[in-house]
Order: sequence, then structure tokens, then C-alpha cells
Amino acid sequence: MRALTLCAALALLAAGPADAEQDMLLGADMASAAMTKAEMSRAEIEALIARGGPVDLSGKALSGLDLSGLDLRGANLRTARLNRATLRGTDLSGANLEQSWFLKADLSGARLVGARMFGITARDASFSGADLTRANPIGDFRGANLSGANLAGLKGGADLRNQSMGLMRTVFVSVNLSGANLRGADLGRARLDFSDLHGADLTDAVLIGADLSGANLTGTTVAGTDFRNADVGGARLVDLKGQDRAKDWAARVNADRAIVQMSR
Repeated sequence: MRALTLCAALALLAAGPADAEQDMLLGADMASAAMTKAEMSRAEIEALIARGGPVDLSGKALSGLDLSGLDLRGANLRTARLNRATLRGTDLSGANLEQSWFLKADLSGARLVGARMFGITARDASFSGADLTRANPIGDFRGANLSGANLAGLKGGADLRNQSMGLMRTVFVSVNLSGANLRGADLGRARLDFSDLHGADLTDAVLIGADLSGANLTGTTVAGTDFRNADVGGARLVDLKGQDRAKDWAARVNADRAIVQMSR
């Protein structure tokens, strides 16, 4: 399972076509017990927490569990499967979530400050109102809900100094980021196509080379935001706040194809 997770994560985050990214899920048996069942109970996890110190749940099958409100700070959940799990209000600050699975999981209001999220798969998951300050969600969040989430200082940009396995980046395709706090977030070369960023705060964020095609930025704050080589084809750039202070505004890609005013 560990080998499958690693290969899946790498396939997902490579800079290939969209259908290649979809093949990542097709390569795993999503109906298997490893992806849909839990090998531990909430009571057993609570007992581990009671012993003190960060708990080690790496590689565990925990799908469908209700882990709401638990203190999992610093926990090791690397390659764990928590598909459709409920973690509302759970504290995962500093946790290792690398290559873990959170398909359709509910992390509303969860605390993930500084969490390690490289290679995470969280399609259609809910992080509404969650705190991901300084987290590094280099993973697949297609269709996820991050409305009202705190993503300040988020590290989701591609590191071009370490790309021996292909371009690794945050995939926020068709993600709800409305009202999210993205102040100072690094989303360089991230995929934000068709995302909903209306009312979000992108003050001083880095969008260098990001894909914003078809995204909705209505009422978004962009003061100090770096748009160099950001693709805005088909994006809705309406009523932007602080546009006069945006960086490299003239260096956007496909700016002539962006929607700059509301249709009447």
C-alpha cells in the first residue's frame, strides 16, 4: 500500500495532462477495505493519545472514523487512509500527513498549522474554516471546500530546485476558496483553474506562473500579489481590491481573455 500511495502521489502531482492525474485514482482499488474501512476504533486512538506524546498512525486504515475534536498535534499519519473520515475541529498542528488520503473527509474547523501535507490526496474534502497557516499542501484538492479557511503563509508553490520527479505543486482545481485568507501564500505555478476565490484575501501572495484560467476573483484583494506569468484566461477579474498595487500586473498571461467587468 505504501508503494501504491507513493506512486499515486507522484503521478498526481506531475505536470502532465489532466487525464493522467485522473489515472492516479484509477490505479488504486478505491472499493478495497484498505481504502474504505478502519482497522482501529476512535477509543483505541484516544487510548494512544492518553499515553502522551505524538501518536504514530502511519499507514493505518482509518477511513470512515469520527475523530472530531481529538488532539492529534504532531501525529504521524504518513500514508494513512482517512477517506470519508470526520475530523471536525481536530487539532492536527504540525502533523505529518504526507502521502495520506482524505477523499471526501470532513476537516471543517480543523487546525493544521504547519502541517506537512506533501503528496496528500484530499479530493472533495471539506476544510471550511480550517486553519492551515504555514502548511505545505503540495497535493490534490480537486473539488475541495476551503471557504473561509486561514491559509496565510501557505507554502504551496513548486520548488524548482527540487523537481527531479516532475513538477510538484498544489492542485486547487475547482476548489472553493471564497473568503479564504491567503495573505503571503506561495502558490507559484500552482493550479487554481476554475477555483472560486471571490472575496478572498491574496495580499502579498505569490502567483508566479500559476494557472488561474476560469477562476472567479470577484471582489478579491490583490494588493502586493505577484501575477507574473499567471494565466488568467477566462478568469473573472471583477471589482478587485488593491489592483493598483498588484505586482507585475501587466505580465499576466492571456489577459485579453479575462473577464474584467460584470455582464449586464
